[in-house]
Amino acid sequence: MNGDKVFVDTNIIVYAYDNDAGEKHSVALNVMKDLWRSGLGVISTQVLQEFFVTMTRKIPGPLDISVVRETIKRFSRWDVFPVDVDTIIGATELQERYKYSFWDSLIMASASVAGAKTLLSEDFGDGQKIKGVTIRNPFIDR
Repeated sequence: MNGDKVFVDTNIIVYAYDNDAGEKHSVALNVMKDLWRSGLGVISTQVLQEFFVTMTRKIPGPLDISVVRETIKRFSRWDVFPVDVDTIIGATELQERYKYSFWDSLIMASASVAGAKTLLSEDFGDGQKIKGVTIRNPFIDR
């Protein structure tokens, strides 16, 4: 990693903690280990909320609420960006321009405002640059 902040979308974190995610689990786990070591990981309060709901209700083998809660507490050591009204307004502008869903647009707006240079996600076009943030899909071979 080059020293720049890396914003992580919910799906990457979910794959890292979901042992049933196959190859995506391995890739995401390695990405997360690198970010823990480097201290460059950035997430938003939205990511933490989505992570909680997904890990306790949406994956085939949901985790116990207390386990997910403790994981979220560990993420407090990262740079956690609180989503505010200005970021929400920015997300609506991105949605209008790029036609992504509102929730994906909110991820992109948060990454930009938080000062990340890279957004790791599988939900956007790999290599696309929006508001100074380059999108990278870690599951694409380079």
